[in-house]
Amino acid sequence: MPVETSRRPTFPEPMSASARVPAGPPAQPGGGRTRTGGAPRKRARAKDPLWARLTVIIGAVLMMTSGVAIVGSKAVIGQATGDIAQRNLLGGAGKSEAEGGASLDGPIDLLLLGVDAREQWAADNVRSDSIIVLHIPASHDQAYMISIPRDTEAQIPPFKKSRYRGGTDKINAAFQAGAANGGGWEGGAQLMAQTIKNMTGVSFDGAAIINFGGFKKVIDALGSVRLCVSQDVKSIHMGLVNGKPKYIANAKLDGDKWEPLIHKKGCREMSGALALDFARQRYGLKNSDYDRQQNQQQLIKAMARKATQNGTLTNPVKLQKLTKAAGESLVLDTGGVPVADFIFTMRGVTANDLVMLRTNAGTYNTTASHREALSQTTLDMFKAVKEDKLAEFVFANPNVLSTRK
Repeated sequence: MPVETSRRPTFPEPMSASARVPAGPPAQPGGGRTRTGGAPRKRARAKDPLWARLTVIIGAVLMMTSGVAIVGSKAVIGQATGDIAQRNLLGGAGKSEAEGGASLDGPIDLLLLGVDAREQWAADNVRSDSIIVLHIPASHDQAYMISIPRDTEAQIPPFKKSRYRGGTDKINAAFQAGAANGGGWEGGAQLMAQTIKNMTGVSFDGAAIINFGGFKKVIDALGSVRLCVSQDVKSIHMGLVNGKPKYIANAKLDGDKWEPLIHKKGCREMSGALALDFARQRYGLKNSDYDRQQNQQQLIKAMARKATQNGTLTNPVKLQKLTKAAGESLVLDTGGVPVADFIFTMRGVTANDLVMLRTNAGTYNTTASHREALSQTTLDMFKAVKEDKLAEFVFANPNVLSTRK
């Protein structure tokens, strides 16, 4: 593969048939970095669902610590991600050469964008309501998840690809603005990444787009996940038909008699449908989207933990089922580095090393214009991310730790 000296190489057009994205909402991109200590490699872009890629990455990392042969692990990772169409999700928000470029030696910062896409929605009319910055320090032995509130007021810069002129809006609108007028999910991710970089100063090594709908398949491949509900919450999406969960819209269309589905306080195993529904709830929660952020982080951690507890990562049949489900839910960009190398670098991170952090202390920080804003403590937290001093910051500011486990 030819060596590129620039941080984010461009892609020739047209792309080969194997890299093209099928009709319908764009699949999520994937990508890679250079091997540690090597020269930067050309960035491959994949378009697959985001949730899937995140699961593959975390799962593969955990696989490295589970006694599986390293060569076999890389082969599995390569097979699982080999046919993912790849795209540039970061644009100008990728790390510059001065910030480490495509080297995997230093800290690693990933942007994870969750979308709730449905077939009837246009590909350019989707907002990203789940925005997570995943920080891995240079020691590569821990990972921190920081969620940015969807209603945060942001200065969204102009974006030529979608003919967006720039403006002030909720930050989740950045994805929609970048995807409009043919920008697609690639454009949406690029504009979101640039908006966050401008706001926080953090540049990224990679990104992923996760289709939350695809998470159901991933969780079902795991069997279930254990989640803790901190307060009773009534689902606005699903009800119970003869005791079984069903989307309310479908129940109405089918003329079914349904009852409200209540996620009761307490810890329990949840199926893919119930876990996904719980993680999507916002209305009825004490701190609305802030509580939902913590629940979504909890879901990611629960998935990673379950993968190591039920033998999935050491059972070839279970692993194949999991990676297939994941590959249908994600789009990944690993900054020009082969996915296997990227994952191998993070082999010291396990599910128990995923630390969940809160912005704005987990509650509202409303401005005079009735918009949410990042508090000074939160901005200082992102400064610590940029300087790779997050562990010290968390120690000095324990209130940023999530109350979820």
